[in-house]
Amino acid sequence: MVEIFKQNLAIEPDVQNFVQLVLSAVAEMGGNSFAASLALLDAARRLRGAGAGTGYPLPVALVLEDLDVVIRCDTGQEITLMQLREAPALPHVERISQRLQKSTEVADPALLLQRNQEMMRYLDETRQRTERELAELQASLHARQQELHETMKQAETDPLTGLFNRRAFDVRLDTAFRRAMRQRDEPLSLLLFDLDYFKEINDQYGHQYGDAYLNKMAQAMLGVIRQDVDAAFRFGGDEFAMLVAADVSTACDKAVRVLDAMTGKVSIGIASINRITPDSMDLESFIRQADDALYQAKRSGRGRVVCSAEKRGDCKGECLNKAAKDSKAAAA
Repeated sequence: MVEIFKQNLAIEPDVQNFVQLVLSAVAEMGGNSFAASLALLDAARRLRGAGAGTGYPLPVALVLEDLDVVIRCDTGQEITLMQLREAPALPHVERISQRLQKSTEVADPALLLQRNQEMMRYLDETRQRTERELAELQASLHARQQELHETMKQAETDPLTGLFNRRAFDVRLDTAFRRAMRQRDEPLSLLLFDLDYFKEINDQYGHQYGDAYLNKMAQAMLGVIRQDVDAAFRFGGDEFAMLVAADVSTACDKAVRVLDAMTGKVSIGIASINRITPDSMDLESFIRQADDALYQAKRSGRGRVVCSAEKRGDCKGECLNKAAKDSKAAAA
């Protein structure tokens, strides 16, 4: 294979000049100029389709492969123009190559100016097109992210109250527990809630009233937590939970506020983790402590807050019992 000459076809005059040089090369190698002219009409069309003459510096080369005269693009495209009857002598081909390559290097100021202008236009259009495509891609990505966020939100949200559901509770509790056990200077409290006599309320006043009562509970919980720090959950039915990034005393205060908002008709159990929590504590034990405290609150008469036995000394239970009694008295 011998490369006869190579040229960048940035503007239309480059394409026309290339065609003339190819015809000259074919004639000097003993080829049929008329047949080459017909083949070049189709070749020029295909080259323009590949970007020649648009401002893009499309590199093309005329090569001789055995007897075949071929146009080869850097894009990988190959166009066979014709086949010579006999192979020209190599020294003769090299002289043709030197002359034609030299002719492509002649600097015509007008052509250089036009070529530069066309290439600048092409680069500017390419930049604008790329910016548009990037903006469209970013907008599409943002839309997909929003869709994914909404899908994930729906998957972990209780449809009635808007609180997180049991699925979200399991995931967030596991993450929060691991973090609290790893970083002991950041306490964590788990509060479990059970609406007292909810079935009777629902049966007596109807499901619509019952749904409103559940939403009232949800709003009471949301009113005492910090957005993006703490979290409130509804498991289903009349069971609720909160994760509070605070010690047991702060958790108790929040529990009492929820109790007051629900006129003393909620049983609440609390378990907490702090820097003196044993390393042997596991997630199941943590949940069980809160659940046992909730059971104790219900067994002791309901409408009250009980801390787990491990934290009862920090829970100020007498004050909480008084708060529960005051709430009941106010309701009466």
